[in-house]
Amino acid sequence: MSTTALRLGLRANLAQFSLLVVVNALVGGMVGQEQTVLPLLAEQEFHLTGYTFLLSYVLVFGLSKAATNYFAGTWSDRFGRKPVLIAGWLIAIPVPAMLIFAPNWGWIVAANLLLGINQGLTWSTTVIMKVDLVGPRQRGLAMGFNEAAGYGAVAVTSALAGYLAEHFGLRPIPFLLGAAYVVLGIALSTLAVRETREHAHLEATNPTRGSDDGHTELTNRHVFTRTTLTEPALSSASQAGLVNNLNFGLSWGLFPLLFAGAGLPVGQVGLLVALYPAVWGTGQLATGALSDRWGRKHLITTGMLTQAAALALIAAAGTFPTWALATVLLGAGTAMVYPTLLAAIGDVAHPSWRARSVGVYRLWRDSGYAAGAVLGGIVADLTDLRAAVWAAAILSLASACSLALRMYETHPRSQRTNESTT
Repeated sequence: MSTTALRLGLRANLAQFSLLVVVNALVGGMVGQEQTVLPLLAEQEFHLTGYTFLLSYVLVFGLSKAATNYFAGTWSDRFGRKPVLIAGWLIAIPVPAMLIFAPNWGWIVAANLLLGINQGLTWSTTVIMKVDLVGPRQRGLAMGFNEAAGYGAVAVTSALAGYLAEHFGLRPIPFLLGAAYVVLGIALSTLAVRETREHAHLEATNPTRGSDDGHTELTNRHVFTRTTLTEPALSSASQAGLVNNLNFGLSWGLFPLLFAGAGLPVGQVGLLVALYPAVWGTGQLATGALSDRWGRKHLITTGMLTQAAALALIAAAGTFPTWALATVLLGAGTAMVYPTLLAAIGDVAHPSWRARSVGVYRLWRDSGYAAGAVLGGIVADLTDLRAAVWAAAILSLASACSLALRMYETHPRSQRTNESTT
């Protein structure tokens, strides 16, 4: 398709954008099928006792997803977005069956290795494709819709899987949800999704003021270094993303055990586990758009501070109502951060290397899953579950302080406002 026939913007690409929102909801649902069920499966069927060993599946998931994120960005630039998306869904085909028939915990870990690859390829690609379509003006809104769909599906599927597990057992019924998601994901990605790489090329020929126009030809090594260390906004986003997903990884593995250990029934445990991504998911519909209006930096910093306060409350509480309030607060803080970080990456990175920068950012962000598994498991084994949550609260506070000191405002509209008042 000629770039002259393409248009940037949400309204001009509404059909494809909406389709990608649906696809990303299916991607999120693949994680949601596990969240409530796997920690209980580890204890009740596989009789695992050490928290570090139990969290091995989160560690493997995080490492495989993080590494695949990086390759998803480079492969999307080289081969196109759609082939990478389809490949990600094909990788997921055996996952539900492995979870259903696993004779030992090693099968669960192997399934999560494949699930991490699936998530890295599919979720990264839907992010890149939406940013391609909407152009510079509505990146926050686009990322809000993308992440709301994904984590809203995590929440709904977590709650539904918990309900099914309570009424029909931990296996196989809850994991049939994932099998259905795989079939739908492959069908939509193959038959209905269109390639969007030419939209990025179109934007590159009309660079916005917020783009880094002086560095349009960067090697993979330069993109990695800038996103990780040297560019203040990109590297600040990378560390905040890592800490944010550290919190999510820890919550995934330890929150169900903390809540169940207090005597809550499986249904209430499932509800608490679902509240966090539910608020996170729906809240992003507002916070993504607000970041387009208010700017990125202060929303991200406030979100990390909110997460720190929520984690402290979870560590100190011991009742269902208090934990419900705390998980809602944790979801709200995450909603402020998640789409806004991706929008900030899109603000700074030039369209010619933006997909690679998104891949590097998501490499570090999703390394947080592994970091959360290691930190949570070791601290919980050495002390207890609550101490692990306290550790995450302290790290979230440190991340917020670093953001406040180092990150600059990246949104073009906010930059122009600041310049006009100085």
